[in-house]
Amino acid sequence: MKRLVLLLSAFVVVTAASAEPFVVIVRHAEKAVSAGNDPDLAPAGRERADALARMLKDFGVTTIFASEFKRTQETAAPTVKSTGVAPTVVPAKDIAALVSKLHQLKGNALVVAHGDTIPNIARALGIDMPIQIPDDDYTELLVVTVGDKPQLLRLHFP
Repeated sequence: MKRLVLLLSAFVVVTAASAEPFVVIVRHAEKAVSAGNDPDLAPAGRERADALARMLKDFGVTTIFASEFKRTQETAAPTVKSTGVAPTVVPAKDIAALVSKLHQLKGNALVVAHGDTIPNIARALGIDMPIQIPDDDYTELLVVTVGDKPQLLRLHFP
């Protein structure tokens, strides 16, 4: 965890020097086993959401995006609490609207999305590397600089 925070800190310093905002993109944390299509987070998911908030609390997040589903909003909730930034809800499938908002950023952002939408978000931000997230993987953390030459830092967090 300390190594990940150090790596993210270095990335923040580099992006701050270039004045380009960065976007942290994560998949929602582990969801509860449920018959419905809008489940809450499982206990492990709540722990992961708390870990994310601890990692991002000093990274200058000024905007938080989540989809209309509880699992994304619950994943973002600890970061919302630690930063005092109210989340913006963007429909999960409206990638064009989300990316448009990301290109207008004046600061750094957290995007909590879904395994099937993250590859399209990254591609729309100008990342050419193919991204696939297995259904059972909740550890992906993508950091993308938004600008003329987008850069991707792909990490995993516990």
